Amino acid sequence: MKQIFAFLLGAIVCGAAPSGLHAQDSTSASSGIYTLQQAARGGALYQSKCATCHRDNLSGGGTSPALAGPDFTSNWTGQPLAALFDRIHTSMPTDQPGSLTAQQVADLIAFLLRSNRYPAGQIELPAVSDRLKQILCDKAP
Repeated sequence: MKQIFAFLLGAIVCGAAPSGLHAQDSTSASSGIYTLQQAARGGALYQSKCATCHRDNLSGGGTSPALAGPDFTSNWTGQPLAALFDRIHTSMPTDQPGSLTAQQVADLIAFLLRSNRYPAGQIELPAVSDRLKQILCDKAP
């Protein structure tokens, strides 16, 4: 029993969710913490709410930061996804801050993760900031 517990704990700490654990139990963005369907919803929302400032290709411009590539990952690596969630939820879009629902923000983050080559999984990213505190944004695979 001790060996099984040690294995599970080690797998969670390393960000690999063994079968039987929910994706939200893992601790890294690279362990499949969103679904492709969720990322697709986020992509449609991105085009209507975010692309004007952050551009269609997520490269940013002016005062709007890039949301894909090395600039994005260097800004968020080591941060809990809750920080990104809270930032988007309270300040975006800039012309209507705080207008996005929690589910829309989670969908947008799924799209951003997909755009930065983080793998998809079988369970949707939760739309609850407190649950996202346990998931760190690691370096994109």
